Amino acid sequence: MTDLWQAHDAARAVAAAALGSDPGPMAAVESSSHHVYVGSDIVVKLIDAGGHARLDREALLADQLPSGLTAPLLASGLHRLGTREIRYACYVRVPGTAPGMGMPGVDRATARSLAEEAVQRLETLHRWVPTGQVEQTLREPLDHGGFAGQVALLAEVESLAALDSHGTVPRRLLNGLTAIGERAPLQAAAAVPVHADCHWGNWLARDRSVTALLDFEWARFGEPVDDWFFLARFSGPHLETVLEVITSATATSSEVLRTQCEAREAAYLVSDLRVALEHPDTHAQMAADRLSGLEELIVDRHWWRRTR
Repeated sequence: MTDLWQAHDAARAVAAAALGSDPGPMAAVESSSHHVYVGSDIVVKLIDAGGHARLDREALLADQLPSGLTAPLLASGLHRLGTREIRYACYVRVPGTAPGMGMPGVDRATARSLAEEAVQRLETLHRWVPTGQVEQTLREPLDHGGFAGQVALLAEVESLAALDSHGTVPRRLLNGLTAIGERAPLQAAAAVPVHADCHWGNWLARDRSVTALLDFEWARFGEPVDDWFFLARFSGPHLETVLEVITSATATSSEVLRTQCEAREAAYLVSDLRVALEHPDTHAQMAADRLSGLEELIVDRHWWRRTR
């Protein structure tokens, strides 16, 4: 649905139907996977019906998640717009704003407070025992690009090296990825529900308190550290503070947590780089960004800076 005017009209139509009244002004907000429009009382997410179905996954989960964790779902389904169908989900607008990737402008005390509340909410998610269709959905295979065990990570690194016929990825970085793979955990369990994308752009907060966790489209069964990774990695200058909060709350040693997070970051970077090399004409910027990420991970060793 590339026509932004069509997307805006569709958002207003589905919002009016969900609310039973005029939704008032609605503004577009940035999203990498959907058209998202926000009104005073409602948030509407849209995607062409022929696109990915992760919005259906999110809407199914929204009604079943532990109370107070995410924004309440008002309506979801398909909406016809002219000759095309669009998939939609409408949510109650929860108070607060996103701290944002890297937590820009957030002071240390606020970062600690937000991290403590975020860990508590994620632990509630990890303790949740889904049943029926929700459990089946969370167990469906999902190409999440995350860590799937030591053997899988090493195989991905070998695949990236074989694909990189032009030497885009320097040998020292490939060697560094192999070293990370060799010290990574042997297995990755599918034990508890995880959000699997809980960076600080997907949280809402107000007055040093978390109000909601959004965007459950990548939710699946995994390990708690699949969420701890996102919480820590995208906290900008507060990485050490967030790691301290996680280790204290979970009784996990700092070394174990750092090793597990390092393996997960390596898996995501390798997966994205493989996609970028397979489609160089459309993913040149992603390749550059992920190479920069590899430099931070392997050369700068950002998970281990404070331990040296």
